Amino acid sequence: MLDCAIFHLHQERFVISTQTQIAGSVFANCIMNASGVYCHSAHELDAVQQSTAATFVTKSATLAPRAGNPEPRYCTVPFGSINSMGLPNHGLAYYLDYVSQAQRDFPGKSYFLSITGFNVEEDLALIRQVQASDFAGIVELNLSCPNVPGKPQTGYDFEAVARILEAVFALYQAPLGIKLPPYFDLIHFDEIAAILNRFPLAYVNSVNSIGNGLCVDAASEAVLIKPKGGFGGIGGVYLKPTALANVRAFYERLKPEIQIIGTGGVVNGSDVFEHILCGASMVQVGTTLQEEGIGAFARLTRELKEIMAAKGYQTLDDFRGRLKTL
Repeated sequence: MLDCAIFHLHQERFVISTQTQIAGSVFANCIMNASGVYCHSAHELDAVQQSTAATFVTKSATLAPRAGNPEPRYCTVPFGSINSMGLPNHGLAYYLDYVSQAQRDFPGKSYFLSITGFNVEEDLALIRQVQASDFAGIVELNLSCPNVPGKPQTGYDFEAVARILEAVFALYQAPLGIKLPPYFDLIHFDEIAAILNRFPLAYVNSVNSIGNGLCVDAASEAVLIKPKGGFGGIGGVYLKPTALANVRAFYERLKPEIQIIGTGGVVNGSDVFEHILCGASMVQVGTTLQEEGIGAFARLTRELKEIMAAKGYQTLDDFRGRLKTL
């Protein structure tokens, strides 16, 4: 009888939690959507709200609404996806209105608002609009969209990144993170990390899609998407090794106050586990969410918990960043 009681007491104490925190806000789950997926409209954001995801990030908002690139601009491929969406969105005012209502409907919850300007003046105009609202969540400044014709990825211009962050943080003191493109050279990790460590960033989100890939249909001898002659961002399984490398490289180089959101190649719970093992505090899902729908959140969470239980981990802190090297 005593042994049985001890067993049940042990069971009660061994509660597996995927709770995490970013910028001082606590989230019941570490898995959420990536900006661009299930976040374009209020209807899609409502669906994420009703799922097991603990929060959401909005579509990257510009000052004015944008239709984006011509269709077809997204295509599923065997190991992921290719897209050239071109930042279609309803404009910042739309997403501020939605998040403000969500804050009233769900007091105590925090949300991520993604914004992107086409120059530093637009970035500052977006920030001022956020400041003038009652938004109380976390801003994500997107420096990494590879799919706007004629607009280079800001994240590859290190001097521009420094100028933008200097201007933004001179104006804005609330929690703010940045979404970055994938980097591929170790010296580039060193250089960009040295810049980022100068600022009070809440987090970096690594990574956006690998820009300007090309997928071809051999049967029709044609590209799969229309914009930019078929060139687009590569996501899904293709992206995972690059995403994990970026998460790990930044975890090793950024000051501890700057957290990491891992994005890229998440298909199952093991992928989520690996992102956290490399140092991520939260994990975003893009291609899998697009293909599977919001049920992906519950499945991924269940699979992550199963892995944690098998390894004897109760919380993310038990293994976050503890990647072993040979």
